Formats: sequence, C-alpha cells, structure tokens
Amino acid sequence: MRSLAVDVIKHAFSQRDEGKLHKRLYSAICRSILDGSLRPAVRMPPSRDLAEELGLSRNTVLRVYEQLQAEGYISTRTNSGTFVTDSVLDNLDASPEKQATRVNEEDYGSLSARGLELLGNASASPKQWGPFLPGVPDVVSFPHRILKKFYDRQTRQARPEHLTYDTVGGAARLKSALADYLRSARGVRCSPDQILITEGIHQALDLVTRSLCNPGDNAWIEEPGYWGIKNILRMNAVNFSALPVDEQGMVAGEPHRPAPRLIFVTPSHQYPLGSVMSLSRRKTLLALARETRSWIVEDDYDSEFRFAGQPIPSLQGLEEHGPVIYIGTFSKTLYPALRLGYVVLPAPLAASLKKIHNELYRGGHLQMQGALADFISEGYYAAHIRKMRQLYARRRQALVTLILTRLGSDYLGQYNSNAGLHLILQLPDGTDDVALAQHANNEGLLVRPLSRYYIGEDKTPGLLLGFAHIDERELEPCFNRLAALVKAVTVDKTVPEQQ
Repeated sequence: MRSLAVDVIKHAFSQRDEGKLHKRLYSAICRSILDGSLRPAVRMPPSRDLAEELGLSRNTVLRVYEQLQAEGYISTRTNSGTFVTDSVLDNLDASPEKQATRVNEEDYGSLSARGLELLGNASASPKQWGPFLPGVPDVVSFPHRILKKFYDRQTRQARPEHLTYDTVGGAARLKSALADYLRSARGVRCSPDQILITEGIHQALDLVTRSLCNPGDNAWIEEPGYWGIKNILRMNAVNFSALPVDEQGMVAGEPHRPAPRLIFVTPSHQYPLGSVMSLSRRKTLLALARETRSWIVEDDYDSEFRFAGQPIPSLQGLEEHGPVIYIGTFSKTLYPALRLGYVVLPAPLAASLKKIHNELYRGGHLQMQGALADFISEGYYAAHIRKMRQLYARRRQALVTLILTRLGSDYLGQYNSNAGLHLILQLPDGTDDVALAQHANNEGLLVRPLSRYYIGEDKTPGLLLGFAHIDERELEPCFNRLAALVKAVTVDKTVPEQQ
C-alpha cells in the first residue's frame, strides 16, 4: 500500500532538480520534517519502495536514511520499521509552531572591556610586506634550501614524540644549541634547562605577564615603546607607567611611581628610538629591581644587527643570578613566519613557567625545532647573520645618504645608532605624522608614525623606516616618492636642531 509519506517526500524532492541525488533527497526529507509535513512518529516509507518511486538506487536511499538517523531526524524500531523521531522538533528547536526570533547582535557581538580597549589600541599593520615596513628582515636572502635539507632529514627520521604536543619547553637539541650561541654571541648566562621555546616574542611576553602578574599589578615600560607590550598588559589587566627614554636608555627609579612587578626594556637597541642603555643605567636598573623585588624583562629583538663597533652585551649577562628574564626571537634573524622565539628564565622560574606554557599554549613544531638546531650547530645560523649584517649595513647607509641628500641632516633621528632594521626619520614639531603615514601607506609606502609609540601627550613626530628588506635598486625610487610626501607637509616648518 502506497503511504502518504512517499507522496510528501516525492513532492519535496521534485521541487529542486539541481545537485547530487543523495543531497537532493536528504534536503527534501529534512525540509518535510522541519515544516511539519512529516510529523513526529510518522512511519518512513521502506527504502526499496521509496527508491522505486523516485527512480533512485536503493543504496542512495539507504545512504540518506543512515545520515538522517545519525543526525537524529529518524530512528529505527526493531521489527517495526523507520519513523520520524518523536522529539525531533523539540531537539532541533525548530517546531513550525514556534516563532523564530531575530538574534540581538548587541547581545552576541559585545566584547569584554579589555577586548574593546585592545581593539581601540590595535597597531599591527594589515600589510606585512612592502617598502619601509619596520622590523622585517630580508626573507628572500634566507638560505631556505639549507633549512629545508635539515627539515627533510627530520621528517625522514620522524619519531612519535616529535609529532605530538611538546611538554618540556622545546626540543632539547635546539635549547642546547641556543645556550651555546647565546653565551658566545650575547653574553647570556644560562643552561639549556633555563630556555623555553615559544611562538615568537608576543607569546613569551604574554606568558611572563600572565604567570607573574595579578590583575591590578604595575609594570614599567619605555616611552616611547613597543605597542605589543602595552596591548599584552592591557589584556592581562596590568597597569603600566611609561618611563622616558633618552640617549642612555630608560630613565628609571622615579620615587613617585608605584613599584613595578615587571620592567620591560630593550637595552641593546631601544625600540623604536635606537639608543643604547648605558652601563650605569643598567646597574641602576638591576639594583632597583632587587630593591623592589621586580623582574626585568629584556627584549633583545634585533641586537645581532649592529653595524659599527662591538656587539652590545645583554643586560642578563651583567650579573650572575640577576633578576632578568631574557627574551629573543628568530623573526628578525631568520623570518617572521617561522614563529619561533625563546625565553631564558631565571632558574627559580624555569620549571613553573614551562608547565604554565604547556597548559596555556600546547607547544609543538618539534621537527622544525630539530632542523633549526642543526642549522645553528653546523654554523649556518652565524654565517647567515654575518651575511645579513653586511647587507643591512649597506642598505642602511644607502637610506641615510638619501635622507641627507633629499631632505637634510635635520631629518635624521636623534638617537639613530648604527644598528637594527629601521631608523627614524625625524619631522618638524607640529607635523601630523599619523596623517602623513596614512598618506604614505595609501601610496604603498608602509612607514609607521613615531607618535603612535607614545602614551603621554609629549610626543615627537617622526616616521619609522624599515630598510632591511628593500633591494638597493628599489630603495631610491621608493624614497623619492616618500620624500615628496614629506616635503609637501613640512615645507613651511623647521626641523629643530638636534642637541
């Protein structure tokens, strides 16, 4: 006997003639159940009968029935047949008698106060490659084939423990290679057990902040300073004070400021101004940290690239067992997408922060870490840095020459040490560097406004110009375009003389 359910399904099936047959049938039955045409407890037609009526193979119908049963639309009763599930409409909250209500976007789209504050202060560039973008190395000149050779070796010798979550803060071989490199190149005092591998500096800063600060604690940062630190502190509800920077680095120790839990500094090449923290300031900062029981967080982001004189030793290595957490990254020496950084933790913190890191972030990339360990141990890392140091020195000098010839010496930033991956183009007082930077960005010149790195009202206008990744043949035409924009907004202003 022909059932009513066959007619209902056949009608729904005939309403659409596009798509694969099994999807058309699935959609037809779903619609019939949800709009009430096939009511709860109604018996479904036998698969053979439905297949014959619709001109389909029985396997197609069985496939659809299996999917509908798995999703709870229909159920099978032993020796009785297949039925629309009694509670299907209640379970799906899709009963035709119920009036659908529009979701209030304000209820679901609202963010936390910290999330809104972060959005209001977001500073990451939407473009990560282009002329003058600060902080970007020459990723084209990296020896990718050599690293790939080491990575392929790791994959050929893949071990199960290298293909799961990391629980010990990074591959032992990479931590050992890093410890040797940091001792010789940066004067860092550490053992491999003190090193924790992270996914870049941001994760390291977040880990340290979450692990060592309570909401409402205080931190000191540099003024001007790196925007990423400020946003991490905001998201962790940590208050912060910005201490001024001069030619000797951070001016710390002002008695009216609350005692900090963390002190964030870039002593070897201040970001963004470029000054180097003097020995006396370093010792003062270490003494202050001991007195206030604070931790100094040393961000050594691009110290390998110093183009004159001897490398500036790390603050961490100045005192044995000093209150310093040292953070570094491969983003500047190799390439950002590698997403590998590291923290050298004081011995009392190492075990705890590694465990917290494992709970929060579930580290991995162990095969790439093994390849990078070989890259370092066999001398390729040091050789690449030497090569890039020479290349970047030429490009920096070329940019300095262009500034002097196109704009004049007054436009060279006050603290532009011969180091790093960017320099400051100083602008006359009163210049709207944010508007100028936006205009340049619209022209494909990805400069950043210096004033955005300040918190207080006393801001120095300028532009950050990244030079490391710009081919010398492209540098001059790009700078000529930028110089024209700068002249257009500063023609009636005078750049103050440097002191």
